[in-house]
Amino acid sequence: MSRRRRLGYLLKHANLRLAELTGPALEPYGIDGREFAVLSVLGSADPLSQLEAAQRLAIDRTTMVSLVDALERKKLVGRRPDPHDRRRNIVELTGQGRETLDGATRAVDGAEAAFLGGLAEEDARLFRDVLGRLVG
Repeated sequence: MSRRRRLGYLLKHANLRLAELTGPALEPYGIDGREFAVLSVLGSADPLSQLEAAQRLAIDRTTMVSLVDALERKKLVGRRPDPHDRRRNIVELTGQGRETLDGATRAVDGAEAAFLGGLAEEDARLFRDVLGRLVG
């Protein structure tokens, strides 16, 4: 089997191609793909601690602190004490963070549509479904 048919090669290069589309799509919002992922997790209905968000993203605590610090400097998130546990901070989107997430989500949706544009709609849906099953 040629290396260009190997799953690792295909997944790596598909990810690189998708990043080539999403990176520029996110630039107008002043965030990158990792920051978008954090905003997306924090934009869920339930308030999350920094640790809970890190666990959902499967990233280490140190990296999460760095990402949240950067988003806080950009005024996209804020921390507040958990009223039920003084040792824990809740991280929430600010109003500007919510607006950024909304616009960035539309931009990423467009980038993903462009990435999948060479596939029939049914094939694109199947591709997402199969990848979803593979990652869990």
